[in-house]
Amino acid sequence: MNRVERDYDSEKLGVPPAFVLASSSNSAEDPNLLEAEETLHRGLKARQISMIALGGAIATELLIGSGTALSRGGPLGVLLGYSFSGLVCYFVLSALGEMAAYLPHKKGLSGYASRFVDPALGFALGWSYLVWTSNLSAASNVIGYWDRPLTIRITVWITIFIVLVPPVNFLGIRFFGEVQFWMSGIKVLTLIGLILFGLICDLGGNPRHDRVGFRYWNDLGVFSYYLEEGDLGRFLGVWSVMTNALFAYMGTELIGVTVGEAKNPRKNVPRAIRRTFWCILILYVGGVFVIGLIVPSNDPRLYSFGVDIGDSFASPFIIAAKKFAIRGLDHVINSAILFFLLSAANTGLYVGSRTLYSLAAEGKAPAIFKRVNHRGVPYPALIFCTAFSCLAYLDGDPVRSGEVFQYFVSGVTFFGATTWMCIVYSHIRFMKALEVQSISRSSLPYRAPFQPYGSYFALAILVIITFFRGFDTFSPWDDIRFITTYIGGPVFFVLWLGYKLMYRTRVIPPAEVDLVSGKQQIDEEEGLYLAHQHGRGPRTSWQKIWDSL
Repeated sequence: MNRVERDYDSEKLGVPPAFVLASSSNSAEDPNLLEAEETLHRGLKARQISMIALGGAIATELLIGSGTALSRGGPLGVLLGYSFSGLVCYFVLSALGEMAAYLPHKKGLSGYASRFVDPALGFALGWSYLVWTSNLSAASNVIGYWDRPLTIRITVWITIFIVLVPPVNFLGIRFFGEVQFWMSGIKVLTLIGLILFGLICDLGGNPRHDRVGFRYWNDLGVFSYYLEEGDLGRFLGVWSVMTNALFAYMGTELIGVTVGEAKNPRKNVPRAIRRTFWCILILYVGGVFVIGLIVPSNDPRLYSFGVDIGDSFASPFIIAAKKFAIRGLDHVINSAILFFLLSAANTGLYVGSRTLYSLAAEGKAPAIFKRVNHRGVPYPALIFCTAFSCLAYLDGDPVRSGEVFQYFVSGVTFFGATTWMCIVYSHIRFMKALEVQSISRSSLPYRAPFQPYGSYFALAILVIITFFRGFDTFSPWDDIRFITTYIGGPVFFVLWLGYKLMYRTRVIPPAEVDLVSGKQQIDEEEGLYLAHQHGRGPRTSWQKIWDSL
């Protein structure tokens, strides 16, 4: 297909030539792009993709930040807030799954925004998605639970973690995928164990033989009051929970980053998305339900903004272990939290390096970042993201460490919400392009349920939550929290507007959206993979079970 024959007219749309080479041309026309794309190896299986997503998502919010949610929303409020945000997460993941199964390219989340909406949107999304520093910051703070009053500076722990985390990423996608699979598996088993621990203690199976049941729901009420009394206070509490829960589910979308390195992505990506959603929903909703049973919502040790380090980073499960006088369990749980955070930081480096590689492949970042080694690792991008992690040193003040961490969370949450909005908006434009170009959704490898209503619903809710999530910075007024809560907006707008003015791009009309380029190559890869699988011969029952994972 030559450039005249393309449906995607780059000059008409104002798309820079670098983008056309990356997304709209045959690889044969651009040897450099072919080399860059082919050296990202497709080595991830469905089980590994699911666990990578879990590794990125299951971190601070359930085990630490859920304490804030419980204190503000109460046991029923936290349950409702996490359930509702889980529904939004489902629509986001299903929308991403439909696009990724149709076109599992190697350009990450920004590639869908560039291809189906506007290259300027893809540019802004890609660069803003690189903000992944909060996990290292949180990991160093978790150490403070043991080291009080901070005999070893936090900056020392940050340095240790920055040195320890990156090597796994340099060893290739197959090694990384397998390591992350087992690390995330341990995380899932640990969470299941904590949920069982909470249920057993609630029913009286604790050293004090105290059957708690729904005592805290009855004595303290199912909702808490936040900022105001009465119905308004209860509403604000639940609203605050939803903003917290939004951050808790963030990281699930990184499945869209893994599709370029997934085996048989048209089958494995939708499977991984379904597994990831149900696993996280069950673990998170089940987890916050148990927390609401075993920890009173007025416990002063629950993590909240501005509390001194130490108890501020104590998980509700740690508070429960102390309350039920189970000796040593609090240290085991804190060790698990540290493990969780390092695993999430490891996944964050993977996501950041692949996102930067994707931007370079599209000509939206320096070309050096699309270099890869013989293992398929984009090592310049990985080195850059490792250096970017040094922003965690901003959290080195031992007095205000917990406060600075909360600033990180606020900024990351805005960028994460923006990413979700871009995903569902790209999906809306994708569906419109299918309709205009007379391509039936029934022909897609995976069809997202409840569409197009699900994506419209998710987009509307995300816009509302993102716009009003800083409501508590006004009463009392907190200029620093206001800035950190909303700073992502101007940053994203400047990135989008700057690229748009420089390259004079415009929103791609649905009739001109490129739904063809690159699809034939993916079809051929899928055919070769299926032929290879068929050539392996009959499989035993155990082999079939392992393959299904």
